[in-house]
Amino acid sequence: MPLSDFYLISPESQSTMSEEPKVPASTAQTPPKKKKSGQSAFERIGRYTVVRLVTLLITVTVGVYLTILIANMGGYVDEIRRGEIREAVSLRIMNDPVLKNLPADARAKQMEGLIALEEKKAGLNQPFMVRSISFLKGAMTLNLGRAKSMSSDSGSRQVNLIILERLPSTLVLFGSTGLILFFAELFLALFLSRRYGSFLDKLVVALAPTSAAPGWFYGIFLILIFSALLKWLPFGGMVDAPPPDDRLQYFLSMLRHMILPVMAITVSQVFLSVFSWRTFFLIYSSEDYVEMAKAKGLTSRDIERRYVLRPTLPTIITSFALTLIGLWSGAPIFETVFNWPGLGRVLFQAVGLYDTAVIVASTVIFAYLLAITVFLLDFIYAMVDPRVKIGEGAKS
Repeated sequence: MPLSDFYLISPESQSTMSEEPKVPASTAQTPPKKKKSGQSAFERIGRYTVVRLVTLLITVTVGVYLTILIANMGGYVDEIRRGEIREAVSLRIMNDPVLKNLPADARAKQMEGLIALEEKKAGLNQPFMVRSISFLKGAMTLNLGRAKSMSSDSGSRQVNLIILERLPSTLVLFGSTGLILFFAELFLALFLSRRYGSFLDKLVVALAPTSAAPGWFYGIFLILIFSALLKWLPFGGMVDAPPPDDRLQYFLSMLRHMILPVMAITVSQVFLSVFSWRTFFLIYSSEDYVEMAKAKGLTSRDIERRYVLRPTLPTIITSFALTLIGLWSGAPIFETVFNWPGLGRVLFQAVGLYDTAVIVASTVIFAYLLAITVFLLDFIYAMVDPRVKIGEGAKS
């Protein structure tokens, strides 16, 4: 029996039902219009660059101002400076026979006048918040005036000159050691990731907790062994005293003085860093695409270069960049233990003398370097990783 007879549907209605329903022209869906071409890549990158720079500048400014407040202890350091000025003026009056023989009232009046003059020179006659804003302006332009922590016979020196004088010593020690260790740790970690479970791998894992102690801790023992007991190496310093006149002798003397600091840094960092990178590479080595590459018969070097190192390249670049930043700040306690004339030792002395200018200068340099590095890393990520697009982070 035809289906139309069973449902008692007429042929006319059946033909009507078989046709598609007509939609009024007013309600019919029109094909979506093509969106206007978006902003060009140049405009997108330009807008992102401006916004990023403004954001980083605000962040650096806030961080530096907080450092000023903390280093000045909310104005407590100013009270210490006022006490130092009063003490210096009192000693000046006691050593001056003319002022010393004045009557008590005249001497006290003269003393208060000299104290007020010295406080005005130091800017202590203004409220703390006003001076903190002025100090912030000077800090952002690296114009911090004179420092107390590295004073010479003729008085204090400019903070900028102190930083420029001590920076090469820090870069020589921590720069050369840090860069060599970074690449050595990277290749050793790759080597261990291919030999998971070997004796060398287990040895590195067992020695990883030794990195919990800082470098200066191992430095003390190395000085006791190789300098005090064996008398093979110098106790500290950068070169012999007096420094050799010949450049070759000067270089060899500096290398001899660098042996113990380099050994201390290596012992305190290498095992934990190798263990961390080795675990990181093992995680990426167990991915499915790596197993597929092994099934295709690719060599281990090709697999490491294409399928292990390439996906981890952003992380490696980030770690390398942060390592470079850390080289500029030095290590206060480490340089003090080895009597190394670098920025870290200057910062250590500045903290002991409440020298706000040097403390803030070190922070400003580190903040600027960190901001510049973070800004450049965004562009480097886009160059090494095609999945990253500058200015389209939200869409991604």
